[in-house]
Amino acid sequence: MHRNYIAMIKYIFLGTDFIKILKINKPNMEIEQQIIPEEEINSKKAWVVTADMGYGHQRAVHPIREIAEEGIITVGSEHAVTKNEEKLWKRVLNGYEFFSRAKGIPVIGNPLFNLLDAFMHIPSPYPIRDLSNTTLQVSILESSINKGLCDGMLEIVKSKDLPLITSFYATAVAADMKGLQSVYCIICDADINRVWVAKEPWESRIEYFAPCGKAAQRLRAYGVQDEKIFVTGFPLPIELLGDKDLTILKADLAQRLDYLDPENVFWRRQKRNVKHFLGKENCIPRKDRKLTLTYAVGGAGAQKEIGERIALSLKNKILNNEIKLILVAGIRKEVKVFFDSVKEKITDDNAKIEIVYAESLYNYFDKFNAILKNTDILWTKPSELSFYCGLGIPIIIAPPIGSQEKFNAKWLYEIQAGIRQENPDYTEQWLFESLANGRIAEAAWAGFLKARKLGTYKILEILETGNMIHKKSPVMR
Repeated sequence: MHRNYIAMIKYIFLGTDFIKILKINKPNMEIEQQIIPEEEINSKKAWVVTADMGYGHQRAVHPIREIAEEGIITVGSEHAVTKNEEKLWKRVLNGYEFFSRAKGIPVIGNPLFNLLDAFMHIPSPYPIRDLSNTTLQVSILESSINKGLCDGMLEIVKSKDLPLITSFYATAVAADMKGLQSVYCIICDADINRVWVAKEPWESRIEYFAPCGKAAQRLRAYGVQDEKIFVTGFPLPIELLGDKDLTILKADLAQRLDYLDPENVFWRRQKRNVKHFLGKENCIPRKDRKLTLTYAVGGAGAQKEIGERIALSLKNKILNNEIKLILVAGIRKEVKVFFDSVKEKITDDNAKIEIVYAESLYNYFDKFNAILKNTDILWTKPSELSFYCGLGIPIIIAPPIGSQEKFNAKWLYEIQAGIRQENPDYTEQWLFESLANGRIAEAAWAGFLKARKLGTYKILEILETGNMIHKKSPVMR
C-alpha cells in the first residue's frame, strides 16, 4: 500500500519519465462506428495524444480520432517498454486505481483518499486573484521534463510538422518546453489544478480548449493570456450530435423529454421553447421504447455498489416494463461480473436490464455512445461525463471522487443540469416523484441550453483556421 501511494504521487500527479513510452492506438472496429462524415472533417491532420488514467483523458480525444496522424498516441502504454518500466507503470496505475476506490474501504478509506486529494487540490475561485505563481507540482514536472520526460513522444511528433492536440497536461507542457509551435490542450474538467499550466504561462505557446467558462476563468487566474483560451465546450461524440446543426441531438432530445415528463408538467411550461429550438417535426411522440436509466461507473470501477442498490430498488418497475436499466461496466471485467450477479437477482431479459462492457477502450466508447442515444437519465459520478448534459441528458450526481469532480458537480448545479443523488435504496420513490413534477425534464432542458455542445466542431474549426466563430444562440455553441 505504501509503495503504491509513493509511486502514485510521484508518477501520476507530477508526471513520470515513464510517460515517454508509447503505444499507437487504432480505433477498435469490432462494432460498426458512425464516424465523422467526410465533408465535416478538416483535411488537416494533427498529432493526438492522451493518457491512460481513468476514462476522461481518452474520452476527450475519441471524437477527433479521424484527424489523428498515425492514430491516437497513448502515453504510458505497456507496449515497447522494458520489463522494469512495464512493472513500474503497472504499479503506478494500480496505485491510481487503488486510491480512486479507497473511499469504499471501511475505516481507513477516507484518510487514504484524502492523501491523494491533497495533491490534486483546486483552490476556491473566490476571491478572484492572481494564482500564476508556481507550485511544487509544477516545479517537479518541469524538472522531470528536463530529465527526459516525454522525450519518446516528442521524437515521434517531431517527425512531421503537424499541430499537437493533447488531453494530458504533461504532454502539453513538455511539447511547449521543447519548442513545438502548435500545441493545443483539451481541459477535461470544469476546474483544474495549477499543474495544467506552464511554470511561466506568459511565455508559453500552449493554447487551451476549455469546456466551460469556469475553466477559462481558472486558466486566466493561472496566468494564461486570453488569446490562448478558446471556450469550445467539451468534445462530444459526433454520432450523438448528427452535424453542426445538431439534427440527431434535437430529434433524440425531443423524444427524451416526452419520457421525462409523464405528467406534462414541463411541457405546459416550456412547449413553445421546445418547439422553437428542437423543431415541431421532432416533437411528435413516437412511444417506441420505455424510460431508460443508465448508471455508469468510472474508469477505476469505483461505486459499482450503487448500481446494485438502484437495481434492487427499481426491481418491480423493471419487471413491470416501466423502466429499463443499463449498467455500464466499461472495460472492468470485475465490474461486469458484479453487474451480472446483480442482473441475475432480477431478470435475464436484456430488454429490462442491459450491461455495457467491452474488452477494449475504444470499443467501449462506441458502445457507450450507442446506448446514450436512447438514454433518458445518466446517473454517474461528476467526471468528464458531466459535460454530456449538453446532449440534453440530465445527470444524477453520484458522490464526487476528488477535488476536480467536486467542481464538476458544482458546475452542474449552477447550470441546473444536475440532480443530487438521494438514497439509492429508495430510487423507486424519489426518482419517480422527480419525474412526475417535471424536475428531471427541466434538468435535461437546462443542460441542452446552457452547456456547450459543439466542442468537437469548434476544435476542428480552430485547427483549420486558427480561430472560432462565436454565436449568440444558446443552442448553437
